[in-house]
Amino acid sequence: MKHKQLKPFPENFFWGASTSAYQVEGANLTDGKGPSCQDVKKVPEGTSELDVCADFYHHYKEDIALMAEMGFKSYRFSIAWTRILPQGTGEVNPKGIEFYNNVIDECLKYGIEPIVTMFHFDMPAALDERGSWGNPESVDWFVNFAKVLFENYGDRVKYWLTINEQNMLTLVGPVIGTLHLPENCTNVIKEIYQQNHHMLVAQAKAMCLCHEMIPGAKIGPAPNISLVYPASCKPEDIIAAQNFNAMRNWLYLDAAVYGVYNAILWSWLEEHDATPTFADGDEEAMKNAHPDFIGFNYYNTATVAHEDGSIADGEFGGDQQNGVGASGFYKSVRNENLPKTEFGWEIDPIGFRSTIREMYSRYRLPMLVTENGLGAYDKLEGDAVHDPYRIKYLQDHIIQIQEAITDGAEMLGYNPWSAIDLISTHEGMRKRYGFIYVDRDEFDLKTMKRYIKDSGYWYKKVIETNGADLSND
Repeated sequence: MKHKQLKPFPENFFWGASTSAYQVEGANLTDGKGPSCQDVKKVPEGTSELDVCADFYHHYKEDIALMAEMGFKSYRFSIAWTRILPQGTGEVNPKGIEFYNNVIDECLKYGIEPIVTMFHFDMPAALDERGSWGNPESVDWFVNFAKVLFENYGDRVKYWLTINEQNMLTLVGPVIGTLHLPENCTNVIKEIYQQNHHMLVAQAKAMCLCHEMIPGAKIGPAPNISLVYPASCKPEDIIAAQNFNAMRNWLYLDAAVYGVYNAILWSWLEEHDATPTFADGDEEAMKNAHPDFIGFNYYNTATVAHEDGSIADGEFGGDQQNGVGASGFYKSVRNENLPKTEFGWEIDPIGFRSTIREMYSRYRLPMLVTENGLGAYDKLEGDAVHDPYRIKYLQDHIIQIQEAITDGAEMLGYNPWSAIDLISTHEGMRKRYGFIYVDRDEFDLKTMKRYIKDSGYWYKKVIETNGADLSND
């Protein structure tokens, strides 16, 4: 059998990693920052508050220096809306502007490309009080925020991401602590998808504004994309997989790239009397967006079977990677062919390749991996963290990116989750993802010292060889 020759990674491939503001920065009410929804929500029992996190706010120089030591070509991070606009609108906080100026300049000092996410699960609490994404004015709030960012950072930031995992805000918003439903809501599905519509329009208008204000800059969405498998070859299961692919994946990318709603999902919304109301100009705004690339988070695939109506209408449940189903539409099932992480998420590297292939076939845009990674119980032993399980996970996924490149997909970079240990959205500090270990426990801040893990030293070699050497010697 002839051995397949893999194409090399592109020369300017963005090897790096990701974080989000509310999970890594700490200092959540410091230097004029206003509270976000994450600061006022009830923290899951047994997990730490978000007031310190990894304290990147006070350690950013040290942390970026460690990223440079690992050879990062890019660093994807988010800007906290309330650090820039404490009330979400109105007065700009100069200390917030200064902090991100410093972070961006520190990245550029080491030749690290800053890739900025504009919104990562942190709606200003003051805007939640005004109806959050359910308020039609939320489109203008977000565009105004975007304008402030482009004015202040557009001279140095050339890669922008709009909304992190918008599909997860829609599907499992309560788990993330971000979905704001009004009291006495009679049609939950309609309300959720109206909020989703406002996000789609806000994103589209921000993309147009970026192209207008920063010639040469590139901007794209950042959903969490997991190709959906049918549980069997039964035709009913195939339909269920198409249904969930439409609901989980294609709705968001069809809207971002083509400016239209996915037909399968729109029909489902019609059945539930839940189609969103379009304001004047919404349709045109969505059609005019034209993203330059697709950013996407990938952790695993999903598997579904036919749902006969036994699930209650409006019952979704689950988390980012484990759903329940939708009445008469699909139901989630375990894929017995895949192993699981310690936290119950399936591991599917080949599914990564499948997902990339499918996305490129549908959209023909360059793709940037904005998250991918393994959450685990890491332990500090002396000055070292031995995490061969993470190296194995990353090896297996990077191989599949190269396979996808060889299949013809255009890939811009790989920014796994996460650059540094941070607070997991609903599992606290104990679920660690980082290349850099932070010496703190759930409630004991200990030394807060930083240590590059074995995976970080391994990743350094991967970057040095542009992905040619993935061995773990």
